[in-house]
Amino acid sequence: MKFIKDFIPGDRVADIYMCKHKQAATTKNGKEYYSVILQDKTGTVDAKVWEPGGAGIDEFDATDCIDVFGEVTSFNGALQVNIKRARKCREGEYDLSNYLPVSSKDNDVMYKELLGIIATIENPYLKKLLEAFFVEDAAFVEAFRKSSAAKTVHHSFIGGLLEHTLSVTKLCEFMASSYPMLKRDLLLTAAICHDIGKTKELSLFPINDYTDQGQFLGHIVMGCEMVGEKARSIDGFPELLKQELQHCILAHHGEFEYGSPKKPAIMEAVALNLADNTDAKMETFSEILQNITTPGWQGFNKFFETNIYPSKID
Repeated sequence: MKFIKDFIPGDRVADIYMCKHKQAATTKNGKEYYSVILQDKTGTVDAKVWEPGGAGIDEFDATDCIDVFGEVTSFNGALQVNIKRARKCREGEYDLSNYLPVSSKDNDVMYKELLGIIATIENPYLKKLLEAFFVEDAAFVEAFRKSSAAKTVHHSFIGGLLEHTLSVTKLCEFMASSYPMLKRDLLLTAAICHDIGKTKELSLFPINDYTDQGQFLGHIVMGCEMVGEKARSIDGFPELLKQELQHCILAHHGEFEYGSPKKPAIMEAVALNLADNTDAKMETFSEILQNITTPGWQGFNKFFETNIYPSKID
């Protein structure tokens, strides 16, 4: 199949894609059309069905895989597919792995490594808390391993939350070994738990969009609440230790302007913020490089607030 990342204006599309979003709309002239987002494992593209009741346009809904015939155009500088024919596919006609972005790293291997780090935590309360989430809570574990770390920008794929969490934790482990004043158990526990609220903030693929909870509260507040709830279920959990851990979660975005309810007030919170920011930016730049086909300056990037220049293209 031809993947969305390879689309260019003028291409004829005749393949199966997932419908991520479908909405009926009306033109200024009162004519009905469908606004659609097509998805495969390489990305998404805007699409339009200008003749919803026309021949060759069968009924389909969001999350359906549809056999599409159409043409790729450019509208306001962005690619758009004009769908001429569309048919809902039956199960067995497509390989679902082609339509859902998945981490390139083995999920089982990553999770085993994370559990290995949890096993090294010496503080009995922090270890019990981590095990309550990552060993004993089967529903949480399933959601955590399937979740993305973001709707867009970085680690926006199945297993992305696990991959990001493991990377941040390993960066924090390095800092703990380099700066002995850091409380290793607190820092690593905070790193492992810092984004657990994303299991509630974002729905699982194929939707991968903000839930009502995510819109109202956000993953930082929800993660803080989840940690507090688990800590209260552990007899004798020290109140100050719980507050330090929750503070690290609340402050891990570092600045108010980045959605952080608190600015880092303890050394572990500073370290976590730096590790989280480092991994997010390195992954974002890596994903940019993966999609670059032309060398040279790439233009202004909103995330980095600068003109991007790839030093190497493989």
